[in-house]
Amino acid sequence: MDTPHHRTTTPVTEHLLRGALDLEDTGHGRLLPHRLPPAARRQIPDDQLALAQAQPSGVRLAFRTRATTVELETLPTKRTYRGYPAPADGVYDLLVDGRLTAQATVTGGRVRTTDITTGSVDIHEGPPGTAHFADLPAGDKNIEIWLPHNETTELIALHTDAPVEPARADGRRVWLHHGSSISHGANATHPTATWPAVAAALGAVELINLGFNGSALLDPFTARAIRDTPADLISVKLGINLVNSDAMRLRAFAPAVHGFLDTVREGHPATPLLVVSALLCPIHENTPGPVAPDFDGRTLSYRATGDPAERSAGRLTLITVRDELARIVARRAADDPHLHYLDGRDLYGEADHAELPLPDRLHPDHAGHRRIGENFARHAFDAGGPFAHRTD
Repeated sequence: MDTPHHRTTTPVTEHLLRGALDLEDTGHGRLLPHRLPPAARRQIPDDQLALAQAQPSGVRLAFRTRATTVELETLPTKRTYRGYPAPADGVYDLLVDGRLTAQATVTGGRVRTTDITTGSVDIHEGPPGTAHFADLPAGDKNIEIWLPHNETTELIALHTDAPVEPARADGRRVWLHHGSSISHGANATHPTATWPAVAAALGAVELINLGFNGSALLDPFTARAIRDTPADLISVKLGINLVNSDAMRLRAFAPAVHGFLDTVREGHPATPLLVVSALLCPIHENTPGPVAPDFDGRTLSYRATGDPAERSAGRLTLITVRDELARIVARRAADDPHLHYLDGRDLYGEADHAELPLPDRLHPDHAGHRRIGENFARHAFDAGGPFAHRTD
């Protein structure tokens, strides 16, 4: 800002925020966006989902202003693992009238270090910081600031050199997507590069991203959160976490899918609902979980530890899950014309893997996210797709 006289400070409220289902007052003037509502959070059984849903993938501030300098004051929480390299600072993407214009990071903040051998957690408190954006285009404009998809972010205040007002409604449809770590944005380099953000931009829709690292597990509280959230389009991507967590057997899987979809339909009886199976993942196509990390001191990768021979006993593999999901959706679609199925290998299959292999054998890289988002937009939003604009 040029001088304090030109500085406008705007508290961050729900009126400026999109993509979050709740905004928690954590004290000291800080607000924490959550991607699950309080009732769901009270039923979360583990830290993995509790932390994942507090990472603001797809959450952004949206406002209109003439400001050419914008500062967002936050307190980030950075997650590290003892013995592993520290991750890079989370990236903030600033869009002007829908176009990525600037990026920033916030150093410092709180550091949460986990020892994966013992499960112990150490927390080091650090100071808030500021994401700074300058030399923005003059004149009235719509600005979005997408928060880091992989870094818990408590919001403090928005500082600008001109007043702001909440973004106006533009009539775009709301797409709610639920999925696993890939939907969350694992390995994506910045928040608008996650595949759901890429697909949302191509489909000209407003995104609510309920992709949670390791936690697309057919949890009833997640189904209820989807049920109770207004949306024009809904997709649920299921499979990889059910296999790599070894969370259930085939006998339990089909009824759990039916129950999840039944709950969603209670709140969205006629909303286009797309069930998406897992992307190609060679380590789990024919081999059950659980998955285990491999770390050679420099790079992290993953391996499946199950025994393929136990498939006959009901252990889940990706091939089994895809077959079951296709069967379930086909049976339900006879009475539900708005229910659709998409094989995840149409988003990332053999040819994609040959060109863009999974660097850690589980998650795509930046180019992979782009490919998946483009393929999803083509299958879902283009003419003839389940999310295409209807004139009837």
